[in-house]
Amino acid sequence: MEGAADLILRTLEAYHLHWDGEVVYQSQRHHHYQEQIDHWIKEHKAYYCQCTRKQIKASGGFYLGHCREKGLTGVNNTAVRLNMECPVYQFNDIKHGTISIPHALADEDFIIKRRDGLFAYNLAVVLDDIDQGITEVVRGADLIEPTGRQISLYKMLKVKTVSYLHLPLAMGSNGQKLSKQNHAKGIDTQTTVPALLDAMTFLGFNLEREMEAATTEELIHWGVQNWQLSQLPDSIEITPRFSNRSL
Repeated sequence: MEGAADLILRTLEAYHLHWDGEVVYQSQRHHHYQEQIDHWIKEHKAYYCQCTRKQIKASGGFYLGHCREKGLTGVNNTAVRLNMECPVYQFNDIKHGTISIPHALADEDFIIKRRDGLFAYNLAVVLDDIDQGITEVVRGADLIEPTGRQISLYKMLKVKTVSYLHLPLAMGSNGQKLSKQNHAKGIDTQTTVPALLDAMTFLGFNLEREMEAATTEELIHWGVQNWQLSQLPDSIEITPRFSNRSL
């Protein structure tokens, strides 16, 4: 919706979650993504593909390299796939330990630019994180699966891989994760303490009753000082008591 990006920033500010440096938008970095794709195509490390989802589903659900040797050009509604030279079959998650990836998924030449011209999530986040000097990625457990592909990109780029920590998903009573995609309500930017207390409880903090009288700034400061990895729930899916709002 109009103004959504600005609303995200104002919400972070309301909860005293501040960022470092200038805000960078992926829409301003398309040339950077395309330059990397062009380089890989020139080096025969990426190629154009015209296979449809229906065709891939018919072949067992995984892309089997059908277009790898066809020498297609970037016309006629084609995607771009990475020639998988560095498959990742397992990685270490800071919380969950060794995460194994099925070989069929790890070996797949995955898409780095879609048929509709949009750049793939995996490519964009890796190039962005490298340029911003990110060393640790903390995100929801629904993104565990593409982690192997992102590590593959780091290996292709000969850049040290970041560390990954996947947090449990907040689930609604309908079994779906709390997100705008599933129409969860946005959090309150005017009265922030109740939602912040709920979020901290969800992340395993043992909060005393008097914490309810703290300010947002005091809660954030206390949380930073008292955070322990061991307090995180072991499960990757939890139904919190604020089960109708996205975090």
